[in-house]
Amino acid sequence: MTVLSAYVEAVGVRGPGLADWPASAAILRGAAPYDKVPTELPPPERLPSAERRRAVPVVRIAFAAAEQAMQMRPIEGPLPTVFASSGGDGLNYHQICETLASDDKKISPTRFHNSVHNAPSGYWSIATRDMATSNVICAHDASFGAGLLDALAQIACDGGHVLLVAYESDYPEPLHSVRPIAASFGMALILAAEPSPHAFARIEVSVGEAAHDTMADAALEALRRGVPSARCLPLLAALAKVAAHDTDTDAPLDQVIEYQRDSSLSVRVIPC
Repeated sequence: MTVLSAYVEAVGVRGPGLADWPASAAILRGAAPYDKVPTELPPPERLPSAERRRAVPVVRIAFAAAEQAMQMRPIEGPLPTVFASSGGDGLNYHQICETLASDDKKISPTRFHNSVHNAPSGYWSIATRDMATSNVICAHDASFGAGLLDALAQIACDGGHVLLVAYESDYPEPLHSVRPIAASFGMALILAAEPSPHAFARIEVSVGEAAHDTMADAALEALRRGVPSARCLPLLAALAKVAAHDTDTDAPLDQVIEYQRDSSLSVRVIPC
């Protein structure tokens, strides 16, 4: 069995009732109640003003998580990235379909370039002026797991750091009826090949067939089930406990993350 590992140096979270990593960590380790309020989508601070005005919800949710992680752990120099989403910008797809169904079928260049799956990755490269490699992953409901494996494989092969960003934005009707994304949600991890003073946990990940874990809180479990990128919640809960030293004798925590229909990801979170 192949085990991929990396050190976790930073986390970013944005979702319904989850404003940032410190607030989310308290909720996920049971130290604060969860209040499911709509996701706030702040403007992407790193983007130039012209691009910031054009940023669509899926770009905003991806940036909200990624910018948090970069504030927690600024990286000097090139930073490879992995962006993972099950579908991309549903609102933009809806608006394009409306245009194509109208008498005036002219689609604006801005709407067209926002429709591609790698739009958040492209905006991130504009914002950071980073020419490092960026992989963009789509694996339907397994997109978070596929993105995590891709990021860990890069760590194993190339070393250094990788920024993983997994995100979704909800769809309008009638797309929502056939692809019901429950809410906008984004998460980001900065992963490293080597230990450092910034690292607070090491994760070891392997593919298996064990039954996946669920969230004890019913509302958080509904979020985990309803948003593909929120399948990360059991992992984030373990990271929150490790970061707060909320474990017995700093023992490792084991979680099983939902992945594909016939497989899951076994994740061991080891305090640093």
